[in-house]
Amino acid sequence: MPLLDTTAIRADFPVFEDRGLHFLDSAASSQKPRQVIEAMADFAAHGYANVNRGAYRLSVSATERYEAVRDKVAAFLGAGSSDEIVFVRGATTGINLLAHGWGSLRLRPDDRIIVTEMEHHANLVPWQMLARRTGARLEFIPLGEDHRLDLSGLDRLIDEDTKIVAVTGMSNVLGTIPPLDVILAAAREVGAFSIVDGAQLVPHQPVDVSTLGADALVFSAHKMCGPTGIGVLWARPERLEELEPIEYGGDMISTVTRYTATWAPIPQRFEAGTPPIIEAIGLGAAIDYVEKIGRQAIADHDTELTRYALDALGDVPELRIHGPVDTESRGGVISFTMADIHPHDLATILDQHGVAVRAGHHCAKPLLEILEVPATARASFYLYNTTEDIDALVEALRDAGEIFGVI
Repeated sequence: MPLLDTTAIRADFPVFEDRGLHFLDSAASSQKPRQVIEAMADFAAHGYANVNRGAYRLSVSATERYEAVRDKVAAFLGAGSSDEIVFVRGATTGINLLAHGWGSLRLRPDDRIIVTEMEHHANLVPWQMLARRTGARLEFIPLGEDHRLDLSGLDRLIDEDTKIVAVTGMSNVLGTIPPLDVILAAAREVGAFSIVDGAQLVPHQPVDVSTLGADALVFSAHKMCGPTGIGVLWARPERLEELEPIEYGGDMISTVTRYTATWAPIPQRFEAGTPPIIEAIGLGAAIDYVEKIGRQAIADHDTELTRYALDALGDVPELRIHGPVDTESRGGVISFTMADIHPHDLATILDQHGVAVRAGHHCAKPLLEILEVPATARASFYLYNTTEDIDALVEALRDAGEIFGVI
């Protein structure tokens, strides 16, 4: 059974005042606790000013609070310095910054970019475009029949011509957590720039970049009880030194003349314009909230819920789970189809039972082509979910099966 006190946790989330809501779509975006909502509202009402610009007390205080969040993120990730933390709009923006600011300047024809067959579009399309611009070759670590990665040909894929290896930390469709240690070690062996898309991983598992073995990691606040509009790019200092800005304007410059400009120190040089100040305060509050509960406790909770859900869903007639059917090396994301019912229709019936799931291609269309389905329904869990949510899902699925005549 789940280890967290979900009664106390759910009391922190205003959305669950609707006791009929079974929210199972945290892989898309998580709900927000009062602690985050109130921290942002209080700052907006009483502490707001633009940062890094004003000499007056309110601006100085706002700057100190904003930069304190950078320190908090660095500690949260185990980074060596807050200078390794770049605030971005989200994980997608972080990946695009790396593709444009590093890859566009360094890749040449026939260099290799390696990703996996289970990437979100955000960790695929930027590399497609980079390959198109530079003539580099985009290649894939294949998916095995067990919905885990097939690493049997890894030594042939990641070779001396490989310049970038970009891999999800956890599939947003299958829940699969790849063997990052093996993949990142192979990238390091050939000197490739290794990047982890941590959008699904960081909210659900303890992540320490000092031992992860990657050159860069990205994640988004809104999947971790925080607000939309802010995310984090962490990278090793030597990689940040190699990175060129891709946005220009205020606050990322050191000096400007009529015809030339020089850049501010890292990380400010990558943060052009007025930053997401209120959102940063929300990110800091979200980290406090997650840390108070405990990241390992959250991971254990996810595992227990996933185990319970896999068992319960396995008893639903005509339901097919897409992804590993055990909790080894997988997270709390379960995609499924049911006979020939379209997932959108399935999600509509579930919604009538108060069960909120995602339906569609989940921004992973190449993966769904491999799975040979146009779409799936997806249930995803987080720290506020309970076995009752899963029981409601199963009951609603049985009702949908009866309505469509497949049960």
